[in-house]
Amino acid sequence: MGMIMLEYHVTAHRIDAHGSQAETKEASIILDTDMQGRPDAFNPAELFLASIAACMIKGIERVTPILDFHLLGVEVTLHGIRQDSPPKMVSVTYELIVDTTETDQRLDLLHKNVRKYGTISNTIAEATNLRGTIRRKE
Repeated sequence: MGMIMLEYHVTAHRIDAHGSQAETKEASIILDTDMQGRPDAFNPAELFLASIAACMIKGIERVTPILDFHLLGVEVTLHGIRQDSPPKMVSVTYELIVDTTETDQRLDLLHKNVRKYGTISNTIAEATNLRGTIRRKE
């Protein structure tokens, strides 16, 4: 039985010295590729963190029906630390905040499932120190 491979395709182009644009399917996003930075777009490091967050939230969407987990909302906050020489992300920490009435045990189960089946989080975990916690929304 062969392994099923999914493929993704994104194109990006430079608009000017202040930004670029990436496209996939019917979606597009402005990228902060300005050397001075810009406040109205995600830079590469922020996109990297956002992709981890999207992976985790999508993972939660995937496993909540399987676990019959009652969910009202999810928030993820991420913090990346970048070293300068050579430039790379040395660590990423996250906090998953889940609005739910489920038990702490079930919350931990949700976290384990999200970590086990996350394409992006699994890839990142092999490349850098990825660690985080899950907690109930106050």
